[in-house]
This record gives sequence, structure tokens and C-alpha cells, in this order.
Amino acid sequence: MFFASDNTSGAAPEVMAALSRANEGYAKSYGADAIMERVTERIREIFEAPEAAVYLVATGTVANSLALSVYCPPWGAVFCHRNAHIAEDECGAPEFYSGGAKLVLVEGAHGKMTPDTLASALSRIGESGVHGVQRAILSITNVTEAGTVYTPAEVAALTALARAKGLPSHMDGARFANAIVATGATPAEMTWKAGIDVLSFGGTKNGCMGVEAVVLFDPAKAWEFELRRKRGGHLFSKHRFLSAQMEAYLEGDLWLRLAAQSNRMGARLSQGIAALPGSGLIHPAQANMMFAWFPKAGHDRAKAAGAAYYDWVAPPDGAARLVCSWSTTEEDTDRFVKLIS
Repeated sequence: MFFASDNTSGAAPEVMAALSRANEGYAKSYGADAIMERVTERIREIFEAPEAAVYLVATGTVANSLALSVYCPPWGAVFCHRNAHIAEDECGAPEFYSGGAKLVLVEGAHGKMTPDTLASALSRIGESGVHGVQRAILSITNVTEAGTVYTPAEVAALTALARAKGLPSHMDGARFANAIVATGATPAEMTWKAGIDVLSFGGTKNGCMGVEAVVLFDPAKAWEFELRRKRGGHLFSKHRFLSAQMEAYLEGDLWLRLAAQSNRMGARLSQGIAALPGSGLIHPAQANMMFAWFPKAGHDRAKAAGAAYYDWVAPPDGAARLVCSWSTTEEDTDRFVKLIS
């Protein structure tokens, strides 16, 4: 009953086996390994983007920060939801890697910006000439930090507003696989076809040991990204161990199968909680993460039995954040629901 986060689960067996195979013999370093060549071609195939530039890093924070930095100068503004991961959970890394950019926080219920709230923010920023920060890039998180999911149409509505102001768009896809499974969209439909210029494509939360891809749909930005990655200390020497994880993750659509399992368990858990008297959901549970409340006695029983999750300091009382992973089982979810009932 470990619902603290999907990054607390282990790595999928297929990923561990790939790492073991990659450990044999020798390979070129710094991303010149043969595995990385295959990864690049596979990601281009999956995203229907034959010219895309693909790079691997070890953490979601640096994937987001470096991706934003190639589009955002120090005097630029990044438009994101008030509760976006880049705003609340990355310790100023986007500002650091961009040399001082400003995050402009956009409102929206259930973790999602709307065209109206984004338009309002866009109209306020960049109108004071040299005295104020300049509009630079839009960042959309999918799955959101509230556990909700943007559809491709919703993404396109937001990126269209950004594009009208001359801005590119970034997607924080730490849980991108979960969003794809939840919507049934293709990766292309969720990204470049909907106006996304650069994607942080997550692996760590969905069965990898530690790897994220940055997919630049505009290859003109590739060289700058390479320089920033090196200067920022995130060019791995033994890069094949990143490549091996990502290749296994993509092989046979493992990434989608793992996300489907975590989404199924998320639905099972959220539906079980919502059906209990005196309990409910704070946000629509659309993927593998949910925010719920239930009586204190249920919290006490669950924690005494070893359940791990985050108490959420937000109304209503008794709120919690729970996240299912690729390794969550029906037994986990059903036992938890029984304990809190």
C-alpha cells in the first residue's frame, strides 16, 4: 500500500534487464552509443517527427529546466499554472538554468489553465517595454499536478494563444504516458500537432530507474541544448545506461502498458474512495494520481497498517494525495479502501 508517489516504485524488470545487458563490454560515451541512435529513431517514429532532436538526462527537473532555457532568456517570462511542478517543486531550477527568467503563475481550477486565465496573464506581461520581463514561453503540465489531464484540443487552445503572441510552448510530461493512456491520443496529437515545441518525456515515474527525454520538435535548437546540457553538468559520461533504460521503456510499447496499469489502479482506488460515506475526491481523478479526503479514523487505520501516502495540507480536513504506480496491485488498492472505510 505504497501510494506516496509513482517514483517510489522500483524499476520494471525489462528496464533492469536492459541495464544488465548494457553493462557488458564497451560503448562510446557522452551519447554516441549505438543504443542512443536506436532510441532517437524510435522516438522520432513514435512522435511522427523524423527531424526531432532527442536528448536524455537523468531527472525531470533538469529536463524541464534545460528545455525551457533554450527558449527563455534571462529577461523572459515562463507562463505556467500556479501549481505547476516547475513553480512549486523545482527549487528555482528553471530560473537558474535560464539565468533568471520569471515564472508567471496562471490560475485555473483542478490544476489546469484555461484560455481565459492564460489570455489574462498574457495581456498583463510584456507590455511595459524595457522595464518589465518579456513574454518567452508557455509551459503546460500533462498529467497536471492535480491529477487531471489536458486533451489535445485543450492543449491546442492554449498554445494558439501563446503562438498569437509569438511564443513557443513546452510540455512537462513527467507523466506523459499516463496522459496518453487517459486520452487515447497519439503522442503526435498531444505534442507538436497541438502546438508543442519541446517536450520533457518522462520515464522515471513510470518504471525506469532514472531517465527523461527532451524532445525538441525544432531541431534548430539542438546545438544550444547540447551546450546547455554540458555546461549545466548533465551530460552523462556512461550515457549508455540512460539509453538502455529508454530503449527498454519504448520497446514493445512497454511505456504505455506500464502507464495503463497505473491508470487502472488509480481509477480503482479513486472509485473505491468516492463510494465511501464521508469521503470524496478534491479533483477529478483522470490518471494515476488523486486527491481525496476521508475520516481521521480511516487515516489512523491505514497508517497503522503501513500505508504510505502524503497528508495534504489543504481543505477539506482529512485530505491526502495518493499516487498509483506501474507496480500497484488490486490487492493494494482494495485493502486500502477497506482500511479507510
